[in-house]
Amino acid sequence: MIEHITISVMQSQSGGNDLMVNPAISMLPKLCSLNTALPVNVEWNNKSVYTGFIKRPSTQSLPISSQGIEGDGQGDLKNHGGPDKAACVYSQDHYAWWAKEMDRPFEAGAFGENFTVTGLTEDVVCIGDVYRIGTAIVQVSQPRQPCFKLSAHLERKEMIMRVRETGYSGFYFRVLENGVVQAGDEFEMIRREGNGSTIAVCNRILYDERGDTKALRQLLAEPALAESLRKHLIKRLES
Repeated sequence: MIEHITISVMQSQSGGNDLMVNPAISMLPKLCSLNTALPVNVEWNNKSVYTGFIKRPSTQSLPISSQGIEGDGQGDLKNHGGPDKAACVYSQDHYAWWAKEMDRPFEAGAFGENFTVTGLTEDVVCIGDVYRIGTAIVQVSQPRQPCFKLSAHLERKEMIMRVRETGYSGFYFRVLENGVVQAGDEFEMIRREGNGSTIAVCNRILYDERGDTKALRQLLAEPALAESLRKHLIKRLES
């Protein structure tokens, strides 16, 4: 477990500066917004698409299990949802960059994520990291791989490529222990199960360093890697 505390400086009676530790003030990563949607038919590019992509923030405490969050669902069950993709996570830390890039504001859930978070970016989060959030225990399973729905929802056809170029992909959690979560909950890291492959490293292997078989084998050695992505990478290695 990683414990975070805040140290503040206060003026003492003698005129000096004393370091005061305030354990009540936390620097833990935080769930800023909990977003859900059940799938509906949406008109995109003159086509009807059955999707749960357009998520809205919830103020409720919601149960989360290996099958996802109560009140949330996916239209394409072949590529989305399931135990290795119980919750999609995206960092609020990227929102300001995208707002400047696209010259528009964004609301929580704009990238189709269930968890809008702070403090959990792709360069620090690793495959196999285990966190407590609310009363649930969750584990990082793989990067989020953007599909056409992101481009359609944000009305930018280049979004898939831009996500790959920036590495601002987000990632998925599987659920190890069912529980209840709500906006405002903090993420407490319990342990790191694996070899320390960050989501950023995964993205580079997926998109930028496709011929690096050594890096690919190292990623495949991660025991917590999502099974569908593992199968995809094994096929690449064998081709």
